Amino acid sequence: MGNIVLNEIDKLYENGFHAVHKLSLEVQEGEFLVLVGPSGCGKSTALRMIAGLESISGGDLHIGGRRVNDLDPKDRDIAMVFQSYALYPHLTVRDNIAFALKLKKMPKEEIAQRVDEAARILELTEYLDRKPAKLSGGQRQRVAMGRAIVRQPQAFLMDEPLSNLDAKLRVAMRAEISKIQRHLNVTTVYVTHDQIEAMTMGDRVAVLSRGVLQQVDSPQNLYDFPDNIFVATFIGSPQMNMLRGRYDVAAATLTLGSSTISVPESVRTARPALAQYDGRDIAVGIRPEHIADAALGGTEGRSTIVGTVEVREGLGSEVLLHVTVDAGKVTAEDIESETRGDEHSSVIVARVSPTTKLTPDQSATLAVDTSHLQLFDLESGQAIR
Repeated sequence: MGNIVLNEIDKLYENGFHAVHKLSLEVQEGEFLVLVGPSGCGKSTALRMIAGLESISGGDLHIGGRRVNDLDPKDRDIAMVFQSYALYPHLTVRDNIAFALKLKKMPKEEIAQRVDEAARILELTEYLDRKPAKLSGGQRQRVAMGRAIVRQPQAFLMDEPLSNLDAKLRVAMRAEISKIQRHLNVTTVYVTHDQIEAMTMGDRVAVLSRGVLQQVDSPQNLYDFPDNIFVATFIGSPQMNMLRGRYDVAAATLTLGSSTISVPESVRTARPALAQYDGRDIAVGIRPEHIADAALGGTEGRSTIVGTVEVREGLGSEVLLHVTVDAGKVTAEDIESETRGDEHSSVIVARVSPTTKLTPDQSATLAVDTSHLQLFDLESGQAIR
């Protein structure tokens, strides 16, 4: 078991495409770190550079204290689990798991012992003599993990290993992989585009966008204290509502279109830099769960926003209301392109009680829990702290 240290790692292709920009990360021994971001953000490229499947254009990579920039994949003491399973169809489960050990000409007794132990951990013992074609998708993925486990590497690298599974099986396998990783206590770097997967599995999560590391922290801290608009709107489902608002220091209020909401003292104290934004527009982030149907009561004293219900999604335990309001919308793309976006209206999502009577085309008065406001600079996209 060893740590993995990326020090200003770059990946620049011959065609000039800069896939990864000076990525610096340290994955501690035994840690489960998730790299997450949208398609094309550089997360799989970063993982492949750790594995040695992609060359490193700049920076230093250390695994277990060794600089491995120029080492072949087989000499890095890592094991990789791919999205495609990559099993040999003509071999049994036992032989698939043992394949790499046989190539190393390891003693038969030790191979058998390692395979049996991996099969026990992965609950594959009764399937050892079957071929992959006779297994379910989840069982095949466990075989692929077994092949990694028996090698007893310093680190596991996993590249979207659950993408080929159906939704129900993905949820089950998320729990399985987390349990196995805790049991083995092996340093693990896991790549996914699914932010729910990242939040539920990682000890820490590193968020990438366009090859640049945006933030790395525990899942809860990413959710509660995003560093910028991209992280704020990427982490969380449904995503954070992001509106344009004008701040008034004297009144301690934000004007969002025709609505005015208060900024409580707790928010102002936690963000002393907010005082510099008097009379200026900022981005105001509100999570869907911090918006309630005021008609249901229990929200007295809260600020309200008025809009028109466009869509009602009943989920049994809760209802998601999509409501058009007359406040301008802000996106991470607006910040990057320096455009103003839609300044006149936007659709926000509220996660409300299933007892709400609101239906499409009705006017809705929504109560906002302003103690959880997230505030961002419109030019840089960075959190106001």
